[in-house]
Amino acid sequence: MPEPHDDEKMVERIEWMSPIHYEILEFFDSHDIWISPRDLAKNIDYDRTYTGRECKTLASVGLVEQDGQTYRLTNRGRRLLAGDLGAEDLPEP
Repeated sequence: MPEPHDDEKMVERIEWMSPIHYEILEFFDSHDIWISPRDLAKNIDYDRTYTGRECKTLASVGLVEQDGQTYRLTNRGRRLLAGDLGAEDLPEP
């Protein structure tokens, strides 16, 4: 098993989260912007309908926030990515 690089983050695996959730969060962590699910989907290579649905899921637990048709990462999302929040801190959607 390869050793993680010093710059790689080790995020706790949350049971209900799927790979797209982590990709969405990591995109937002790297790009501090408001973005639509359509444009986000183009950047993470997922279907826009699926991406939109999963953005709503992440918003329901406070990891991203929605303003109209756009989303961005919340402080809670940043804390999860930083390892300051765990599964016990998040409700199931």
